[in-house]
Amino acid sequence: MSDRIFAVLWLLLCAGMAAVGWGISTEFAYEPVGPRAYPLLILALMAVCSAWLLFKPGEAVDWPRGALLKKVAVMIVAVLLYALIFESAGFAVATALLTVAIGRLFDGKWLHCAVGGVVMGVALFYFFDRLLDVPLPGGLLLG
Repeated sequence: MSDRIFAVLWLLLCAGMAAVGWGISTEFAYEPVGPRAYPLLILALMAVCSAWLLFKPGEAVDWPRGALLKKVAVMIVAVLLYALIFESAGFAVATALLTVAIGRLFDGKWLHCAVGGVVMGVALFYFFDRLLDVPLPGGLLLG
């Protein structure tokens, strides 16, 4: 039953975000489908998954307990912090920090997580900002 309650709440969230996303517009057309297509497609995919979760036949779901629940809570806090520091710290720094946090949650070694975080932050910044021409905040590194 709890999975169905989650699915209903997630569908409501998707509907609310779709209403916000529908209002996204720009003064000039810099791509054929416009800036609202990507968020609306992601929201549609999330809504389909929520509907499947709502109507699927199945048994009761075991929710996380103990150490796993703590990891889930830390992950939620890490993603919220990522959203909060994204513009001020910049994409590369925020992504590197989130990657380190996720790596440590999965019991990665500090050195591996740090190297992976730096590589991930810089590589994704280069890929999106330079190759795909998606403007991202430079933050601490690029001002």
